Amino acid sequence: MTRMIFITLPVTDMARARAFYQALGFAIDPKFSGETWTCVVFSEAIYFMLSTHEQFREHSPKPLILPSEGATCLFALTCESRAEVDAMTEAAIAAGGRSLHDPEDLGFMYSRAFEDPDGNGFGPMWMDPAAA
Repeated sequence: MTRMIFITLPVTDMARARAFYQALGFAIDPKFSGETWTCVVFSEAIYFMLSTHEQFREHSPKPLILPSEGATCLFALTCESRAEVDAMTEAAIAAGGRSLHDPEDLGFMYSRAFEDPDGNGFGPMWMDPAAA
């Protein structure tokens, strides 16, 4: 069995969130999407489930901490090259996201960071396979 991960992200505006992730080149899986949920395909094993705040609250007994007000987690996303790291970050900024810091270049690893319009943080990164 192939293991998969589904990460649920609370969003304030479903249409804006869908457009943001599509602008980054991610596909939407219509079979698992509706008015209050959207399934964003990052890879064959990783999916982001966008959820309205109301829907999110139905699935968690804990209070919703808005990502725009505090960090709950950051998601590192592997890329095939430094250029892909830059392209993803620039696409995120152009689609309404915000850069979180300047590029970090350690020679064997290159990364940047951005957040989506709701404040969810992402760190696209490339690592030299020989260094891994």
